[in-house]
Amino acid sequence: MSENPSYLQGLQEQLGGAIEEIAHPHGQLCLVVKREAICQVLQFLMEDDEACFDLFLDLTAVDYLGREPRFEVVIHLSSIPKNHRIRIKVRLAEDDPFMPTITSVYPAANWFERECYDLYGIRFDGHPNLTRIMLYEGFEGHPLRKDYPVKGRQPRMPLRKPEVRRSDVAFEPPQG
Repeated sequence: MSENPSYLQGLQEQLGGAIEEIAHPHGQLCLVVKREAICQVLQFLMEDDEACFDLFLDLTAVDYLGREPRFEVVIHLSSIPKNHRIRIKVRLAEDDPFMPTITSVYPAANWFERECYDLYGIRFDGHPNLTRIMLYEGFEGHPLRKDYPVKGRQPRMPLRKPEVRRSDVAFEPPQG
């Protein structure tokens, strides 16, 4: 797909200042969007009759250590009736890694944003419950960042329910 689809012209007319870059890597449309306008762009792509991106697929991040801006949040959408896909990127600086939550447009992004926060440290302003989802609260750092110390040690946490762990009963492996 080297040609821009017709809905892109409407998007540029309405929110042209929000689009920083348009590319077609590997034949898939990719938009780089300013973080302040991400919800407006997604709302347009969902409601426009030509675009009709009704299915949220994925949200993740990429860490480009040594490059500025360091992070990219990557969103994948699909249109079931039109049978096409789009990739949307939001670039974030290392010293200010936050963007607005997109859960108001795509509620399914809730857990994806929490995972991105937990593993990359990217904050999503306005998120209904931005807490760790994979790691425990006392975990220090964000393990998918490229500067995370691989051989570092984490603080030990007490058992949540020590009464469940019965040290007086010897463990016997299953026979067979």
